[in-house]
Amino acid sequence: MAATPPPPTAPPKPTWEPKQQEPPYPWLRPTIRIRLTLLYGGMFLIAGILLLSIIYMLAAQALGVGSKLPFEIVSGRVASDICDLPTTPSPEAFNAAMNACVNNQRKEALETLLNRSLLALVGLSIIAFAFGYAMAGRVLSPLGRITRTARRVAGTDLTRRIELDGPDDELKELSDTFDDMLDRLERAFTAQQRFVGNASHELRTPLAINRTLLEVHLSDPQAPPELQQLGKTLLATNERSEQLVEGLLLLARSDNQIVERKPVDLAEVADRAIDQARAEAVERNVEIRGERAGAVVQGNGVLLERIALNLVQNAVRYNVAEDGWVEVTTSVQPGQALLVVSNTGPVVPAYEIDNLFEPFRRLRTERTGSDKGVGLGLSIARSVARAHGGRIIAEPREGGGLVMRVTLPV
Repeated sequence: MAATPPPPTAPPKPTWEPKQQEPPYPWLRPTIRIRLTLLYGGMFLIAGILLLSIIYMLAAQALGVGSKLPFEIVSGRVASDICDLPTTPSPEAFNAAMNACVNNQRKEALETLLNRSLLALVGLSIIAFAFGYAMAGRVLSPLGRITRTARRVAGTDLTRRIELDGPDDELKELSDTFDDMLDRLERAFTAQQRFVGNASHELRTPLAINRTLLEVHLSDPQAPPELQQLGKTLLATNERSEQLVEGLLLLARSDNQIVERKPVDLAEVADRAIDQARAEAVERNVEIRGERAGAVVQGNGVLLERIALNLVQNAVRYNVAEDGWVEVTTSVQPGQALLVVSNTGPVVPAYEIDNLFEPFRRLRTERTGSDKGVGLGLSIARSVARAHGGRIIAEPREGGGLVMRVTLPV
């Protein structure tokens, strides 16, 4: 029997990052290293040439090249206007006077040369530092553009791109890599938000149908009590699911940057939130108090009202059984507006503060089966605050409860 031929080998799988073809002469690529080397090497060469030229001119001036000699022969004897020579010298005295005069002239020339060279060096140093600072700023200016774009991206604006022009150097490569990363991040965040939004919309319809059917059955007066109780329980569960879906949809929408902004008074927003939570506060025997001064910010009024409502509702629900209170205040500080919601309640450990802002997280082990909410209130408040360029800070209150501070730019 003939041997079975071996199966053909599969071609190698391509890698995620295709290897870029190296240029034929990589040392000719205008990289930052080469440009900086040429720049500072050229500056050093020019500065050296200028300094040597200045020193040469100063030395020629100090030595008196081309000028009249300090000695001259007059009537058969040596005379000088600079040095004091004896009128009837002996050879020894004349030589000593000549040596002293020449040494003095050399000393004065060296001192003059040194002083003027120092001045020239200081002047050239100032010029070199100024020129080097200007050129370094020009070469490194793309880094400032990259930094500014990164700051805008850090403010949840993933639509920004660097799109750096110029030579194909390390900064251009860094810029293109950063733009590619932003493209992938934007696609990932957009897909995630679209998924949450679509899922929330798709869940609305069956929940609305369930609520309608339950309400129809509960409206039947001939229904037995067991069925009535079961219907009420299912209706409460369905209502909780609707709140969860609405919260997810709002959380996905609030993660986006606010495009349309209008003047909104935080005091008015807080008053509307208090009006909506007042009935629940009366039922739980919780007093709502506090003074609210006008604090106008630029933003979305509906989303800002959601921040105040979520904070006030949490403060009312997570309170003490008797003589509890909630204090809501608004004020304006330099450059920012402040909304503060304080309440009495159980003691909150400092290490659990950050967990309160995570979705579906509550104090202790309570996660499901609670009538206090779906666990998205603080997550929504934080997302809305970030979308407005602000932040929210929670601090444990001495004696129990929390102090929630929302700061927004004015």
